[in-house]
Amino acid sequence: MGRFDDVRLALEAATGGRNTLLTDDLGLPSVMVRIPRFRWCDVLDGGENAPCSAFVVGGEVKDCIYISKYLNVIESGRAYSLPARTPANYMTIDEAREACAKKGPGWHLLTNAEWMAVAHWSRKNGTLPRGNNEFGHDILHSHEAGVRATGAFMIEPEKTELTLTGTGPVSWTHDGTSAGICDLHGNMWDHTAGLRVKDGELQIIADNDSALNVDESPDSPLWRAIGTDGRLVSPGSPGTYKYDGVNEGNDDNTSITGVPGGVCLSTSVERPQYTGPEADASYAYVYMYFRNMAAAPGVPVHILLKELGLYPVSPDMDPVYLFVRNYGERYAARGGSWYDSYVGGLWDTYLRDSREYVYPDLGFRAAYID
Repeated sequence: MGRFDDVRLALEAATGGRNTLLTDDLGLPSVMVRIPRFRWCDVLDGGENAPCSAFVVGGEVKDCIYISKYLNVIESGRAYSLPARTPANYMTIDEAREACAKKGPGWHLLTNAEWMAVAHWSRKNGTLPRGNNEFGHDILHSHEAGVRATGAFMIEPEKTELTLTGTGPVSWTHDGTSAGICDLHGNMWDHTAGLRVKDGELQIIADNDSALNVDESPDSPLWRAIGTDGRLVSPGSPGTYKYDGVNEGNDDNTSITGVPGGVCLSTSVERPQYTGPEADASYAYVYMYFRNMAAAPGVPVHILLKELGLYPVSPDMDPVYLFVRNYGERYAARGGSWYDSYVGGLWDTYLRDSREYVYPDLGFRAAYID
């Protein structure tokens, strides 16, 4: 047997095949969780009778996807999913994409389509995870804690912030078992590929084509806006979905300010949070309970928005947060962090900052497709 074959066999036997060891093109291992294919209608009321977007890659329907069990670490510029390690942080989304793609064919940064597949599955099965959402422990279950991580960029080094990968209890996994994906709720926000907001317009990479490491640069022709009939169209087309401010923004360029009221789903942007001259600045923003988002009068809500976590599934969702700037180009992160000190969860969505943004509570994980 090969170098890691015995370990792989033992891991698969212990988890009923749900976990496995996959190696990159250097032969180095990552612990991965296998997610079998399911349909949107299996996990979402009103969902389409079609494979979940995560399983449609380049027009081909996949039997499964593999997601890093752990937030990733960096070794020789590559991303790896390993237990009881200090996860990598302070990386841009492009650096995270590169670290995943370097591993060889099939490897890529976790996509929004893949994240939402897991989020919907967990919600449907009643296993929405808890996690490190307040300095090392769960804010509502303070007895649940992970092992303190050291050696990473920190905000308040005297406190427990990051916890070592996978050292929390099973309630911190996506399925409530030791075979589940760890730390999707809290510890660090996860960079997620294939989703952005550009001047308020919701834009995606079609299906799960982001898993092919396609061009996601600012001017990539692969970005698609979403029409109210669910069709994917060129950005800037009339009548596409956008996040519009509920209240008027401001032109304050001296500080970062929160604009009250949040955003609504609309087909135009009448109230950007920042009204000054610097289009890609990072000043005013909004945050809101995601479940409180409403559609503007006369704007229908296509089921695709709920499938991709861009509109609340129902008004009784857990009190997760949406952070967004509806001006400039804003990239996606999911899941919250240790720093947030609120319940949060898988639907926590961060669409507030540019592709150059880095912070100590922002990390990532790789995924794999055959």
